[in-house]
Amino acid sequence: MRVFVVGASGAIGTRLVPQLIEHGHEVIGTYRSPGNAERVRALGAEPVALDLFDAAAVRRAVLAAHPDAIVHQATALAGVRFGRSLDRSFGPTNRLRTEGTDVLLAAAREAGVRRFVAQSFASYRYAREGGPVKTEDDRLDPDPPAMARETNAAMRHLDEAVTGAGGIALRYGGFYGAANDGLVRPVRKRQFPVIGAGGGISSFIHLDDAAAATVLALDHGAAGLYNITDDEPAPMSQWLPALAAALGAKPPRHVPLWLARLIAGKGAVMMADGSRGASNAKAKRELGWTLRYPSWRQGFLDQYSSRSPVTGSMRSS
Repeated sequence: MRVFVVGASGAIGTRLVPQLIEHGHEVIGTYRSPGNAERVRALGAEPVALDLFDAAAVRRAVLAAHPDAIVHQATALAGVRFGRSLDRSFGPTNRLRTEGTDVLLAAAREAGVRRFVAQSFASYRYAREGGPVKTEDDRLDPDPPAMARETNAAMRHLDEAVTGAGGIALRYGGFYGAANDGLVRPVRKRQFPVIGAGGGISSFIHLDDAAAATVLALDHGAAGLYNITDDEPAPMSQWLPALAAALGAKPPRHVPLWLARLIAGKGAVMMADGSRGASNAKAKRELGWTLRYPSWRQGFLDQYSSRSPVTGSMRSS
């Protein structure tokens, strides 16, 4: 199968391209920054420079590539500094998930591409109600915090546009496993505290496992949504101390809710304190997916226990 990977030089793209090639696929990989052409070529893909906001260029690139499938992994999160407004930090990525997705889907329709898989996100999106772990059938947060409304709307747009066109939206958990995972530095410096009782639930996924699920989705997945997360959604009170321990750092500080609201903002605390995890049962059942790291417990130890200090950002894409 000829696979057109948009965002091949990104955090997940660099894991995905080699796995696609190992499974016998021919890969055309796009990049935006000029210095990434050789990086994509070194992965084994044919590099193509592409600006996803240039509809004419996207159309030409897709028609020229003659792909059997398109995988949309484009984000704009490299070097982003996260502050009190998630919408401000995710602004360019939100455009990629709305305008960029629509442009790619239009090109796919014209080129007769029948398989379309796109990156979505699971964490902090499900309604803050009921049990701690949600499936793809559970409703999303109907009233997200003001600082994240545009970001939530962009992800909803991607989910609906892709599945409405007969494609697959993969709701990944929080990525880890990259050389620039950015929780590392603040956790080492005890700058990332447990908020309140630490009851907010997070779901993680190692980048290699996320890539493996994406390869399987191309071959086996039915149109729709899949949570791509590990087997153990967990509260902050568990995973954050475990990450600190894996890094050889001191235990994280604890900050009461009222103080966290002053520092991080009401919206961020609302999301963190009330977040729900995501079940991966559907992906495992329908894709035949086996995880290398079924739990962040093993993954954190394997990735961080002997790592020297690094900088960067642990991000959704």
